[in-house]
Amino acid sequence: MFIDYARIKVNGGKGGNGCLSFRHEKYVPFGGPDGGDGGKGGDVILIGDKNLNTLLNFKYNKHFSGGKAQHGQGSNKTGYSGKDKILRVPLGTEVFELNENGKRIRKLVDISYEGKKIILAKGGKGGKGNAAFATPTNQAPRKFESGKLGEEKYLELVLKLMADVGIVGFPNAGKSTLISHISSAHPKIADYEFTTLEPCLGVVKLSSYQTFIIADIPGIIEGAHQGKGLGDQFLRHIERTKILLFLIDVTSKNILKKFEILKNELHLYNQNLDERKFLVVLNKVDLLSNDTKKERIDNIRKNFSKDIRKNIIAISAVTGENISALKNIVYQILQERD
Repeated sequence: MFIDYARIKVNGGKGGNGCLSFRHEKYVPFGGPDGGDGGKGGDVILIGDKNLNTLLNFKYNKHFSGGKAQHGQGSNKTGYSGKDKILRVPLGTEVFELNENGKRIRKLVDISYEGKKIILAKGGKGGKGNAAFATPTNQAPRKFESGKLGEEKYLELVLKLMADVGIVGFPNAGKSTLISHISSAHPKIADYEFTTLEPCLGVVKLSSYQTFIIADIPGIIEGAHQGKGLGDQFLRHIERTKILLFLIDVTSKNILKKFEILKNELHLYNQNLDERKFLVVLNKVDLLSNDTKKERIDNIRKNFSKDIRKNIIAISAVTGENISALKNIVYQILQERD
């Protein structure tokens, strides 16, 4: 199950209490204070894990706590620290701190690489034992400290897939067929709208040393930036991509209008997406006869401005026509320096 959003509560472990103790040894009737300090409570730590691709672990368990520390003991023994609670999340996970009303206060971290970590909630400090309060004028203190509570925070976890290329298009444009044809991904494919109900990642392999990651998101409809259709909950998954593929059914009416709708939805969701390099990919050319194919594609190109025409490529995700050319073009663009 793909889960890309979660709200959780984290608590650092409670620190151990300091100990009130005095030495009791033979021939030492008035031993000094020897109460040890309490241990430190366990932290709650978040770590990026490249082997994960979902926040499923946070769907049912919403509360995570560091371990409680051990109290101090006599003979100046410090209590054991509480065990840290380790939470592992996919790369691309953003963490936001929330206030009591569930509103975002600040962004804590963006887990962008393997092993990146952050302490979400620090464990409480251990209390001092009475040995720590001994002074020349007070050699038998009966004072000690209780352990402190750990930090408590409410957090929002948001996963944004980390892909080089993002496929966007209307429902049933052939996005799932394309990603299944050019990569290792195997999304559900059927002849009806919104077949894809969750984002899908695939690795495209040109050679042993030439690969890139492509993401397919559920179909976009007009008003998607406001949550219509499957909405903006999926648009965030293309925010990290370097290239966008606008996949459009070549048999559709007014292809330029469809492209403009898709482009506008992305702009309204995030204006920074306008800066992404892109290709207009005309899919399903296998549905055109050989006699009309070239004329149809040429007429479509004429409707676009000159600077966009060079970014148009016609393919068939079903038969594989021009798929190799598409993969090579995308890879070449990815190698270009901005």
